[in-house]
Amino acid sequence: MRKVAVLLVFLLGIAVLALPKERLVIAGRDGGYGVALQIAVDLFMERNPDVEIELLKLPYKGLYEKLVIDLSAGTGAYDIVMLDDPWATEFMSLGWLQSLEELGYTPDPDFVSTALAVCRYPYPDGTLYALPHVGNVELFAYRKDLFEKYGLASPPKTWADVLEAAAVISANEPGVHGVVFRGRKGNPIVTGFLPILWGFGANIVEDGKVVLNSREAVAALKFFLLLKQYAPEGVEIWNSSEVKEALLAGDAAIAIEVWPAWVPDLDNPEKSKVVGKVEIAPAPGLVEKSSPMLGTWLLGISSASRHKELALKFLEFVTSAEIQKVLTLKAGHAPTRVSVLTDPEVVAKYRWFPSQLAALESAVPRPRVLVWSEIEGILGEYLQLALIGELSPEKALAEAAEKIAEVVGE
Repeated sequence: MRKVAVLLVFLLGIAVLALPKERLVIAGRDGGYGVALQIAVDLFMERNPDVEIELLKLPYKGLYEKLVIDLSAGTGAYDIVMLDDPWATEFMSLGWLQSLEELGYTPDPDFVSTALAVCRYPYPDGTLYALPHVGNVELFAYRKDLFEKYGLASPPKTWADVLEAAAVISANEPGVHGVVFRGRKGNPIVTGFLPILWGFGANIVEDGKVVLNSREAVAALKFFLLLKQYAPEGVEIWNSSEVKEALLAGDAAIAIEVWPAWVPDLDNPEKSKVVGKVEIAPAPGLVEKSSPMLGTWLLGISSASRHKELALKFLEFVTSAEIQKVLTLKAGHAPTRVSVLTDPEVVAKYRWFPSQLAALESAVPRPRVLVWSEIEGILGEYLQLALIGELSPEKALAEAAEKIAEVVGE
C-alpha cells in the first residue's frame, strides 16, 4: 500500500511538472529599450515560474511594420506590443488594442499625467488602451560654467534668452559654438523645431485643420534661422551623433535638443571633457510656457491576444514603481512615475531627473492624427529649405501647409 502511495505521489509530481506554461509574446524595441525590457521579463518569469515570455527586440521601422501586419489582421501573434506614442491614434482608433479599463485596470496617479494622457483615445481623456513605459522627453542642455562666466540667465527662461546667450558666447569663446541642433531634413529638424514652434504659440494641426501658415509660426521659423548664425558650418546636415560629439568635446554652449539616453555620457570622464559643467533643463518658453516634445513609448495589449489577463499582469508589473526603479538603476531606463523620478537614490545617480520630470510635466505630444509620419516628412523638407536659404520662412511654411492640408484631407 505504501509503495502505491509513493508511486501516486511520484506520478502526480511528474504530471505537475509536465503542465504547459502560460506563454506571452512581446513585440518590443531593440537597443537600450530591449535591454531594460529584458530585465523586467526575466524578473517576471523568476517570480512567476509557470509563465514563459518571448521578447522580440525589433528595430523602429521593423517593429511598426510587424505590428501593423499582425494587429490589422487580428492574428494574435503578439500579446503585448510596444509602440511609439505617434502610432497611438492609429492603433487605438482602429480597435487594435484592448481597453485596459474593460479588464478592470485603474491607473495609478503616480504616473506623470502627460505620459498617461497619450495612452488614451480620444486624447487626452478617453479610453485607456496602454500604459506609459519609457518616459522619453526632449530636453535642453547648456554650459552652466559659461553662462555664469558671462552673467547670463541660468537656465534661460525664454527663447530670447537663448539667442542672447548664443550670441555672447560665440563672440567671446573661441572654438565654442553658441548653439548646436539637428538640421537634417525629416524627423531631426522637425524634432528640434517643435518646442520653438509651440513656444511661440503656433501649431501644425488643430481640430483637424492645418494652422501652420500663421504669423506665430513664421516668427518661430525666423527665430530658428537667427539661431543658425551661431551654429557650426554645415549644421544643415547634422544629426544626433554630431550634436552629441560637440557637447562631449566642449565645443558647444547650448543644444536645443537632447534626450535622456544621451545625457549620462556628459558626466562620464572617459567620454566627456565637460563633466559637471553641462546642465539639463526643460525647453525655454516664450508666448507659451515651456513646451518640449513628448517621446513616450507605450505598452499595450493586442485586442486579438488570447492571454489578456496575464498580459495585464505583466503590464502592471513592468510599469510599477518598484520595477521602474530597478530598470532605471540597472539600465538607465527613463521612468514615467513621479515617485521614481524623485527617488533620492535615483536622483543621486541621475542628477538631471528633477529637470526631466519638469520637462515631462510640461511636454506636448505630436499631433494626434493618423498621418503624422507624412506630416513630419513634409515639414522637415520645407524647414530645411528655409534653413539653407532656398525659401523664405513665409514661403516655406505656406507651401508646407498646402501640402500638409492635402495629406490631412482638407
